[in-house]
Amino acid sequence: MTDVLETELTRKLGCRYPVIQTAMGWIATPPLVAATSNAGAFGFLGGAVMRPDELRTAIAQVKSLTPHPFGVNFHMFQPGAAEIVEIILSERDHIRAVSFGRGPDKAIIKRFRDAGIVCIPTVGALKHAKKMVELGCDMITVQGGEGGGHTGSVATTVLLPQVLDAVNVPVVAAGGFGDGRGLAAALAYGAAGMAMGTRFLMTAESPIPAITKDRYQKAGPDDILVSTKVDGLPQRMIRNPRLNRIEKSGPVSMWIRALESAWMMKRATGTSNAELLKAARAMTGHGGLTLAQAMMAASAPMLIQRAVVEGRPDEGLMATGQVAGRLGDLPTCEALITDITTQARARLEALCGPARIAA
Repeated sequence: MTDVLETELTRKLGCRYPVIQTAMGWIATPPLVAATSNAGAFGFLGGAVMRPDELRTAIAQVKSLTPHPFGVNFHMFQPGAAEIVEIILSERDHIRAVSFGRGPDKAIIKRFRDAGIVCIPTVGALKHAKKMVELGCDMITVQGGEGGGHTGSVATTVLLPQVLDAVNVPVVAAGGFGDGRGLAAALAYGAAGMAMGTRFLMTAESPIPAITKDRYQKAGPDDILVSTKVDGLPQRMIRNPRLNRIEKSGPVSMWIRALESAWMMKRATGTSNAELLKAARAMTGHGGLTLAQAMMAASAPMLIQRAVVEGRPDEGLMATGQVAGRLGDLPTCEALITDITTQARARLEALCGPARIAA
């Protein structure tokens, strides 16, 4: 009998369970990706905040920690994007998939597909899902408005069936998922699986410092909000002193923050002024951003780094999904995936009967 948890996602990505760990910048590090993949799910490395040389090192580290395939996330506006594409293609024996938001064009997507690398963009709107399929993507992750970081305004319960009805590729559900009930619900909708970011952020293998994890654990639903002040696009984050100051700021303050963030990124990555400006200008065409907004979008990960890497939660930004408001533990990835799959099977068995559910 076919296992109900064997789907197009598991077949295409080579994992045991239809669960994806999303590529959170500064958080989806080699230990977390490897722990996820070793537990039977599929982990994405957060390459969008890495230089090409850093990505090479990170890929080698993941390969040393797990024999299982994994994915890499990147976007085409980051410095060194062309080199990163070549690095990913050269590691095709281990890298099974790429994910992206601000993604590559049709020609690059074809190169990935020809190399056997599955393209799984993340979208937050129906029109973007259709566009990605037109470009040749093999699978789509649909993130509803409950998701963390940059997010849309349509809830998963509305957006997911819209996309499922409109495209002919496997769809992965994201935004508001954190347990086996969510996986059962995603499969019941017709999705090939679910993707989670915040739930994996709140695990033992997540690299963020204890002081920041504590903030995530203590955050309730009312502590999580969507702001458009960070870079002009809606972002869901935990309320803290830094976000409060940003929310109260005007245009002049935004330029100051843009320049400050750009300097932080330049200092941390070694990116030249010309490369930073080029990346920001390229992003002005994405979502109608102003140059100041684009500069923030290109360098805002540095503010996330301050909170989640340096352990200064009051001074940085803490991107999160709404689901953090109901999560209070920090399991290992192995324990998390075991609990998710056990609960999903129980829910599906309750609906369909034990004869229909294979372990």
